[in-house]
Amino acid sequence: MPISRRTFLQYAAAMAATSTPVFAQAPDQRIVSLDYGLSSTLLSLGLPPVGISDLADWGRWVVEPAMPGSVVDIGSSFEVNFEILLQLKPDIILTTPYLDELLPRLKPYGRIVRLEIFTPDSGPALQSAISGTRKLSVEIGREKEGEAFLARSEAFLDRCRERLAGKNIPPIALVNFMDARHVRVYSNPGLFHGVFERLGVRNAWTRESNYWGFETIGIEDLAKITDPDARLVAFDPVPPDVLPKLAGSPLWNRLPFARPGHLSILPAALMFGMVNEAIRFAGLLTDLLERDA
Repeated sequence: MPISRRTFLQYAAAMAATSTPVFAQAPDQRIVSLDYGLSSTLLSLGLPPVGISDLADWGRWVVEPAMPGSVVDIGSSFEVNFEILLQLKPDIILTTPYLDELLPRLKPYGRIVRLEIFTPDSGPALQSAISGTRKLSVEIGREKEGEAFLARSEAFLDRCRERLAGKNIPPIALVNFMDARHVRVYSNPGLFHGVFERLGVRNAWTRESNYWGFETIGIEDLAKITDPDARLVAFDPVPPDVLPKLAGSPLWNRLPFARPGHLSILPAALMFGMVNEAIRFAGLLTDLLERDA
């Protein structure tokens, strides 16, 4: 039976809350993660990390699932606090190719598990995230939990697609406003584009992006979207001066997105994430489109 987003997140929270008994049963699984997507996946596998990088911004960018209060902030990804890392005594340190320059310094502190999610050769990010979840579950001996998590995720995405089926859903251009003149627009092969495809939503921005799933363009480039029914969906945070400036911009006011009902704002979602981040975005987008259909 398909599950709701609320049920999905309640389950993730329950997994995160089991950190103490999990470590008591598996003392060899003390894990530090230098990547948000890998960190959130650990929570859904029932094995919260003992430390992560950039913990202070977790509630701003990742949001769901919540990180247990016992998890330690080890500094930023590029400026790891090695004194704290030494105190944590990790058995495994999770990292990505993005942080390869740190590998020589990290190796003395624990076994390195390096997972490739966003690389030039990784292909579509959603599929890469699913594959990465399976690889991680093998590395930490949680294959059963990994398959159960992926099954719940697929059921949730199926439910989102069913909710939108048969509704008049316009093509969506998905952006972050960088300032009043530039946006970051998301497309293939990115994580958000993969969610679009999974839900049966058309991406109004048809040009392929970099392997991270985005490109930065000028506001005027949005005129290249020719479908008159296309809708612009922007993520928070929107810089506070952007919307007032756009309201007075002749260029913006010539775009179809300036019309009432053609611009919507979504809560923040992490584009560099994995399956949990795809689930969060799918739920936010489905709620928005179903409400406005």
